[in-house]
Amino acid sequence: MVLLESGKLPHKNYLNIRNLAELRGIQVSENHITLGALTTYTEVQSNSILQEEFPMLCQAASETGGLAIQNRGTLGGNIANASPAADSPPALLAYNAELELLSVRGSRWVPYQSFHTGYKQMIMQPDELLARIRLPRLWPDLKHYYRKVGTRKAQAISKVCFAATARIDEGMIDIIRIALGSVAPVPLRCLKTEDALRGAMLDESTIEKARAELVREIVPIDDIRSTRNYRLRVSLNVLEDFLRQLAA
Repeated sequence: MVLLESGKLPHKNYLNIRNLAELRGIQVSENHITLGALTTYTEVQSNSILQEEFPMLCQAASETGGLAIQNRGTLGGNIANASPAADSPPALLAYNAELELLSVRGSRWVPYQSFHTGYKQMIMQPDELLARIRLPRLWPDLKHYYRKVGTRKAQAISKVCFAATARIDEGMIDIIRIALGSVAPVPLRCLKTEDALRGAMLDESTIEKARAELVREIVPIDDIRSTRNYRLRVSLNVLEDFLRQLAA
């Protein structure tokens, strides 16, 4: 609606999919939780299993807009709008989410990690619809860390959005996934930074190595909301805070 009213979309007929029951609901199986693309932020926050097993997604939902937006806005809309500053994508990347793309040709599941190909660009074809989001149920001893940094606590677009999960086993980082928003043309899974940390002892030298790798991996920009230097500094700070909390 913002793009339409600002003259960046043509005025023509649009189809309202809000009442399609097939795109709603949260289904729970032994290995996955599957959310319809029309699941609202409010519904995400109120689901007890998501609260327990996917707390970063619930936190992202609680920090998206205000109550009116949370009641109306959907997880699928946040994904398909393809903004690199969106609040839920970093959490979905850190949780290894998959997306179901649906058309008259059938259904296909794709890793969310490969969904965004450039600024506002996606692998979704013109005749496809984002139908469902699938989250693999994770190990119970994973640590979760989510931080949104914006101008204020609500109704603000993020300057930096950070989500990470990790597990320590016998003093070493066994599992780690790190994702960032607002620091690249797309929501970014930081694979090189993860590689620098995986299998390492969580000490000062490892933290410095991870910071150096993150500098090389992200490409923040100057824009109306923030500066490249600010985004870079904040990204490094939240990465270090996450690692220190993990060590503690």
